[in-house]
Amino acid sequence: MESIKELYKRGHGPSSSHTMGPLIAAKKFLERFPNSDYIKVILYGSLALTGQGHLTDYIIKKTLMPISCQIIFDNETIKKHPNTLEFYGYKGKLLLGKMTVYSVGGGKIIIEGEKEELVKEIYPHKKFKDIAKYCQENNFTLVDYVDKYEEKDLNEYLNLIYETMLDSINRGLTNKGLLPGKLGVKRKAADIYQKDLKDASTDELLRKKVLAYAYATSEENAFGGLIVTAPTCGASGVMPACLHYALDLEKYSKTTLIAGLKVAGLIGNIVKTNGSISGAEAGCQAEVGTACAMAAAFISYISGGNTDNIERAAEIALEHHLGLTCDPIGGYVQIPCIERNAVAALRAIDAAKLASYITSSDSKISFDLVVEAMLDTGHDLKTDYRETAAGGLASKYH
Repeated sequence: MESIKELYKRGHGPSSSHTMGPLIAAKKFLERFPNSDYIKVILYGSLALTGQGHLTDYIIKKTLMPISCQIIFDNETIKKHPNTLEFYGYKGKLLLGKMTVYSVGGGKIIIEGEKEELVKEIYPHKKFKDIAKYCQENNFTLVDYVDKYEEKDLNEYLNLIYETMLDSINRGLTNKGLLPGKLGVKRKAADIYQKDLKDASTDELLRKKVLAYAYATSEENAFGGLIVTAPTCGASGVMPACLHYALDLEKYSKTTLIAGLKVAGLIGNIVKTNGSISGAEAGCQAEVGTACAMAAAFISYISGGNTDNIERAAEIALEHHLGLTCDPIGGYVQIPCIERNAVAALRAIDAAKLASYITSSDSKISFDLVVEAMLDTGHDLKTDYRETAAGGLASKYH
């Protein structure tokens, strides 16, 4: 597996596959054909169907400026990957070059016909069961395991991730008004955070804050603000909400919370390696489902959970997202995406609590098994339910 630094990435929303990936692709094409005076870009599959709502065309044109750019949305042609885009660079009428790119999720791209730019794999194990076995044999915690194999600057990097997550919440709680796009969605984070807090009980107050935090980051993501992929832009509200929840409990040091981010990153990495974190490939179960599993593992760890507890928490969280479709109305990462992040944040906390009540001998389902089931389920989902805005709520709301 790769470094968890490849999972936690700072970038601008609303989508790691639809904005961050195409932005990187546009930069690479520009580097290769800088003499182009006209560039044609064809978007296929999910990029064609939800690209405008995800600001794909906007970010490509902005990146290629001042070169004249034409964006074509082709939602009929079926390509190898659901997030495919083709670049054609011209000098006058002369075609200088072509590049076909797959945006595979998390901001990562693959260029067709070229050797994939491999990121160094630093972990010797890919499955949770193998990691757990190694930890048991060496008397390691999951944090010890991460520290053994990760890059030396990981703590410094995660400190930046920590601050960026909290900053996205702070901005989201301050900003008001409408989110961009035709839906006219009003920001709700500030209202949720401020309303009736004095009359709420302590537990109710904390849970209400969690909702506000998840809304805050998700709304910043929908606005194109700076967020952390955890594991994606569309699911970026879950982990920050649970991180701030832990701060509100006033029980944990920053060192403990950073360690919790390591555990969460490890869980996300396992899903990314053996399953999928792409809504276009496997539905929202791959995005919000994975984020919920990461956050549940985070809460379990900081609460004193051992390796078995952490696995149970992550398994419960992901298991109860199986079959979750990706059906953004109008192609915007707003409805049901923002609310879905908030629900998942509370579910992560509850999953961690439930896991603490279950012994390992009572559990029949492993985390690895749920990851396999999630990927199979995602492949079985009709294309309409995989980030195309053609099925589910997206097909019903007009």
